[in-house]
Amino acid sequence: MFGLRVDLGLLLEPLGFIKVLEWIFSIFAFATCGGFQGETTLLVSCKGVVNKTVTAVFAYPFRLNTVMFSAPDPKRCGGTWTDFYLVGNFSSSAQFFVTLAVLVFLYCIAALVVYIGYMHVYQRNSKLPLTDLAITVIIAFLWLVSTSAWAKALTDIKITTGASIIQEVESCKAPGTTCVFASVTSMGTLNVSVVFGLLNMVLWGGNIWFVYKDTNLHNQTNKTQSSGIYPTPRGI
Repeated sequence: MFGLRVDLGLLLEPLGFIKVLEWIFSIFAFATCGGFQGETTLLVSCKGVVNKTVTAVFAYPFRLNTVMFSAPDPKRCGGTWTDFYLVGNFSSSAQFFVTLAVLVFLYCIAALVVYIGYMHVYQRNSKLPLTDLAITVIIAFLWLVSTSAWAKALTDIKITTGASIIQEVESCKAPGTTCVFASVTSMGTLNVSVVFGLLNMVLWGGNIWFVYKDTNLHNQTNKTQSSGIYPTPRGI
């Protein structure tokens, strides 16, 4: 009854095929966000220094308030340059997004093992489809929440590491010191991570119907309709 019965044909059916897509898209979601590293760069001119490049390197999980700009020179612009940290801690949103993607990745593997090798057990045990349905609904909702939070955090990260940073560096306001914003690493991969978050949300939301069809809730509805039992119309 509980023996392994491998049926790869289930991967071509909606339930299995969508689960494969969810597995793949979860990989892209946490890889594009969790693997990012960039830097923002200023050109500083001060006493004895002309257009010296100073950088602040930041990466996942984006605790920017722990990232400091390098000093222009060993003398720190004649003692006028003070340590400056980037602003903001976006680790909660980033880690929420990546952690969800990793957990979804693991769940998809477990689900595919059940679909491919133990579908006969899945179909006979009414609790398994119901559990799968509940998890699918929860994950679809979590994708919505985590992607929204991460998209907002990404917008703030772009502002914090962009040209407006010049206004925050007190050392750049010292007499004889000038700072020019040079560049910031492209965040195209982070934009892609948000896109994959949205795609995952759509996939899991759409998959609710296919998982629901395998539950006894759907079967009971079909039986009721086929038996011809309908509520008595009011007013008769």
